[in-house]
Amino acid sequence: MAALTQVFGRLLKAVLTLLAIAVLNFFLVHAAPGDPAVVLAGEAGAADEQMIAQLRARFGLDQPFHVQLWTYVSNVLTLDLGYSFRQGAPVLDLILDRLPATLLLTLSAFVISLTFGIALGVAASARVGKVSDSILTTFALLFYATPLYWAALMAVLVFSVQLGWLPGFGYETVGADYSGLARVLDILKHLILPAATLGLFFMAVYMRMTRASMLEVSQMDFVRTAKAKGLSGPVIRRRHILRNAILPVVTLAGLQAGQLIGGAVLTETVFAWPGIGRLMFESLAARDYNTILGVFLVSAAMVIFFNILTDVIYRLVDPRIGART
Repeated sequence: MAALTQVFGRLLKAVLTLLAIAVLNFFLVHAAPGDPAVVLAGEAGAADEQMIAQLRARFGLDQPFHVQLWTYVSNVLTLDLGYSFRQGAPVLDLILDRLPATLLLTLSAFVISLTFGIALGVAASARVGKVSDSILTTFALLFYATPLYWAALMAVLVFSVQLGWLPGFGYETVGADYSGLARVLDILKHLILPAATLGLFFMAVYMRMTRASMLEVSQMDFVRTAKAKGLSGPVIRRRHILRNAILPVVTLAGLQAGQLIGGAVLTETVFAWPGIGRLMFESLAARDYNTILGVFLVSAAMVIFFNILTDVIYRLVDPRIGART
């Protein structure tokens, strides 16, 4: 019963947080300069006042601000994210169509960054003061300091344009009409560059955090006791040091999992990856308010979900947390 109460409390907080984010995003988006009716009228080649007034009336932009806000919040409560006047389709359909590509990219980048970051951090902590430790730490600092968009552009120039090893743009080969395993392999081939580029920055963060945490835990009394018992170095690092040092890394990974969505905007734009990050970029240029708000809301929901998932994983890694709560 206590566990159910806790889960219900977290879900209630998540819903209230999403509503607050929806209202805040509505204020911010509508405070930005530009009128979507003017953009649409200009694209139609009839940017006269009558045409603009008709478009504003059609999409409810002529209503008072508080009426627009109430209509939007009411629709969100029924999972209606509105209609995209720019693309002529419901916003929820547009997001659901693009969401699998974004999830594939972000989850792949997350797995790459976390796996290699922890592995390299453990390797660096086992070689403190040696040349290999300095090399790994330097590369981690270099990846951390490199702007994401620059790394993406350089990856395209080197591995796609110069070497021709990997495709530089798109989700799959246009016109190839692959199916089955061939299509899966083609998508994975297109995924390598954007996922690796997005994962490099976070891999450097996890590596430095793992290294620092491993060195801190290695100085604790229970590690000295394990050494006194005659346990080998690899066993001590794997069973005793890493298990305790991984806790702050899990916390950091959960907090930064949502940041992958923000990084996906740049990555999807550079690599022409058809995800919600690219959809948001296109919607910003077109002043498509409903689509922008929908992407913001779905992104916020994903961040909240990752935070709740982090709490669950944290309790699995350290059962003492569940006992205390």
